[in-house]
Amino acid sequence: MIREPCPVKWGLRLFAIAYLTLLVAWPVALVVRNTFSSGFGVVAQTLSSPQVTSALRLTAIVAGIAVVINLVFGVGISLLLVRYRFPGRRILSLLVDLPMSVSPVVVGLALTLVYAKDAALGGALFHAGYRIIFATPGMVLATVFVSLPLMIRELVPVLQEIGDDQEQAANSLGASGWQAFWRITLPGIKWAVVYGVVLSLARSLGEFGAVKVVSGNVSQLTQTATLAVEETYQNFDQQTAYTVALLLTLATVISIIVVSILRPKETAK
Repeated sequence: MIREPCPVKWGLRLFAIAYLTLLVAWPVALVVRNTFSSGFGVVAQTLSSPQVTSALRLTAIVAGIAVVINLVFGVGISLLLVRYRFPGRRILSLLVDLPMSVSPVVVGLALTLVYAKDAALGGALFHAGYRIIFATPGMVLATVFVSLPLMIRELVPVLQEIGDDQEQAANSLGASGWQAFWRITLPGIKWAVVYGVVLSLARSLGEFGAVKVVSGNVSQLTQTATLAVEETYQNFDQQTAYTVALLLTLATVISIIVVSILRPKETAK
């Protein structure tokens, strides 16, 4: 272990504290203060407004559906990347990381080009009665695109660490693929699944750029909580913006607390 001199150690601590204070603690504290500056009654009245309740409801729907899709496809893609060797595996692994490096606005634009009603695929779906862009399905697609890598990157290292010896032993004893998955694989990755779900949920709740492009941002129809924060703040309705922003912050903080509580259990195991 490298022991840093005392001045260096305290300098690093002060730097970290200053960084967290200026970029995290202070801005969040100002949001909390401004939210309750007019009293709890005003906050309660703001939360009961149709615009806020509609935005929160839609955010919960989109995030909930996205998390379920991320759970199913995240586990499936992770198993495919770790347990199998096939042509194009490296390309698939690179594509999984693509949403982490591409701007969400570009993601929204790309989805619009594919699923808009004047596009080939989007037009066919529209004429079949399925509207994607400027509707909930498009918002779900955009949210899944940007949050799926969080699930996969939590699962892949754990699957690599536990290996497949127990799965092969179960198969040699006559267990089917599903039996080996439910009784061997899933218990071994359960905490990684939990972490992935929590991180995916936090990312889904806070998504802005891609959702704004594909939603149309129509109040009480296709406006999520993050979009409501932007619109109300630009329209000088700061109380609504602060209130919704605080709710989103609380959701993220709760997600982080859940992960921090669960991780020590896994490391101490």
